Amino acid sequence: MNKKLTSVLFILTCFLSLAQENQLKALVGGTLIDGFGSDPIKNSVVIIEGEKIITVGTITDTPIPANAEVISTEGMTVLPGLWDMHVHTMINGHSDYEYWDKTYPPLLEDVIMPSSAHQLLMAGVTSARDLGGPLEESIAVRDAINKGEIPGATLYVSGPFIQHQPYPGTEDFRWGVTSPEDGREKIRKLAKAGVDLVKLIDHDQMTMAELKAVVDEAHKNKLKVVAHGHRPNEIRRGLQVGVDCFEHTGLSSAPEYPADIMELIKERTAQMNLGPLFWCPTVEGLYNYEYVRDHPEKLDNDSWHLGLPDSVIVDIKNSITHPDRLPYFQLTPIRKPTLQTKIKQLMDAGVVLMIGTDSGIPMKFHSQSTWNELDVWVNEFGIDPMYAIRAATYWPSLWMGVADEVGTITPGKYADIIAVDGDVLRYISLLQDVDMVIKHGKRYK
Repeated sequence: MNKKLTSVLFILTCFLSLAQENQLKALVGGTLIDGFGSDPIKNSVVIIEGEKIITVGTITDTPIPANAEVISTEGMTVLPGLWDMHVHTMINGHSDYEYWDKTYPPLLEDVIMPSSAHQLLMAGVTSARDLGGPLEESIAVRDAINKGEIPGATLYVSGPFIQHQPYPGTEDFRWGVTSPEDGREKIRKLAKAGVDLVKLIDHDQMTMAELKAVVDEAHKNKLKVVAHGHRPNEIRRGLQVGVDCFEHTGLSSAPEYPADIMELIKERTAQMNLGPLFWCPTVEGLYNYEYVRDHPEKLDNDSWHLGLPDSVIVDIKNSITHPDRLPYFQLTPIRKPTLQTKIKQLMDAGVVLMIGTDSGIPMKFHSQSTWNELDVWVNEFGIDPMYAIRAATYWPSLWMGVADEVGTITPGKYADIIAVDGDVLRYISLLQDVDMVIKHGKRYK
């Protein structure tokens, strides 16, 4: 009996020892982009213990612990896990919103939203802002990911859109504001439920008293406010009440931002005490539409099938059979030439741009949108690749208030790390197929 007990204890000790060894990982040999913007570190070493990074150095100055699992990153670029600051996990590329919103609410919490979050993670997106969704489902999926119950990008959720009036049939995830007190009450309800931020749209249709009440109440509850910049007065009013980040280049096919808006933006960026003015231009869905329309084989990439039942996959495929006929994109060819101009205006005015994609809109999948946004910035608009990478790592973590936990590869922070085979600063499109994904120290790919 004692011998049997001893054998069992020995086996358990071995398993425990093995588990402890697996807690220690060493990424060895890669070129490290740490997220702070300085020159990459050649022949890097990153040592991970459990969920956290404990050491960052080079092969010459950093000893590898004898019991560490050594993961060779030779010939690879190692960088922080990406952020996508504008995703919609409740949708996944289907072209008919009205149909989707009627058909799939029963599947959102258990299938659709977890699938979207998992696809983001496998694409190297370890954190994302989920901007607009039903409240209970958004909180539930976020929390399930945080508890390790399901795999997915760490989500920062807004819950329902806050707007002047919900569109018919969207009341579950769009909340209208009918008065200043109603606006304050809805923000208090979101804050009590535990959302991470507030998503504001159509605020040019609110009264200024309603808009100010919403933003002030959000800030009172330590919630930042993300606001659409689709229309001129959404920007003007948003700046007036102090929203924290604008979304989309907006202004439809207008060739540029009006002079008065640019002066307001410059006045805001000059106020150092308020910190940077942040903006997610979300251009890739528009910029790439004509290419996807004319090369629909891109839509056959099955990475967006992950986690979805065959019936949903077929439904999405059928809805995008004719990319040229989608009403959503008919004005896009006229809008496309304005995108680079507007981004240049924003950058010249001192705005800090962040990577966000509107992922989930028609034909834009969570498994592909983020690298496409980076590719358009760098290869089409000529934005410096290090700027683009920081816009998808350092700046998002700072905006979200978690820069002491993630966003850079730094000792003491969570090990949210990705790697690609090759030089990502030379070939940003390498991010279309991320070779390694580690989130909170756990290797998912």
